[in-house]
Amino acid sequence: MRIEPIPYDELPEDTRAMMEAGTASGMYTTTIPLQIVAYSTAAMTAMHRNYEATFGRGVLESRLVELLRLHSAQKAMCVPCSSSRKDESISDDDLACLLEPKAADFSSREFAALQFFDLLADEHHSIDDDTFRSLAEVFTTAEIVEMAYLCSSFLGGHRLMHAIGAFAAAEEGAADAVLAYRPGDVDRSRVGSHIGEGG
Repeated sequence: MRIEPIPYDELPEDTRAMMEAGTASGMYTTTIPLQIVAYSTAAMTAMHRNYEATFGRGVLESRLVELLRLHSAQKAMCVPCSSSRKDESISDDDLACLLEPKAADFSSREFAALQFFDLLADEHHSIDDDTFRSLAEVFTTAEIVEMAYLCSSFLGGHRLMHAIGAFAAAEEGAADAVLAYRPGDVDRSRVGSHIGEGG
């Protein structure tokens, strides 16, 4: 473990309220990674609000979004994220096929989105005008922009979780933490002081 999670009962009140709301809505299946991000009020608030703005609210179908999230989790080797499912249509077979996506296993939209994710993750310099012409055959412009944003969000989020050791935090003892929990290290500023009121 790199950073010891803040004990749940010692989280700032506003932060705990965000986690409880996110858990109730189905956004979060575990709060352990969030208990690490919560050392920074600004980071926790930004991550929560960005996810809240897109969770179940975009123009893309829920299944496609969940396939992208799971594919990202698999590439980052995040077992907790890979095992949780936020769309009931995702089967064990779907999950297995995400390891190496093939056109025959997904709809044309799903496969195109998964291909774009892989390009963004592994070969972003190869994304060109033809990439977008191809996407436009199965997506509207709004859908392309939303899909690209979600790909970058999932990709960056899962890589961040890996970097800070959030995936291992639930499995390892606090004694193993590189950065142990110290109450004074927690930013206990009010949410509004970092993120504009009503913003």
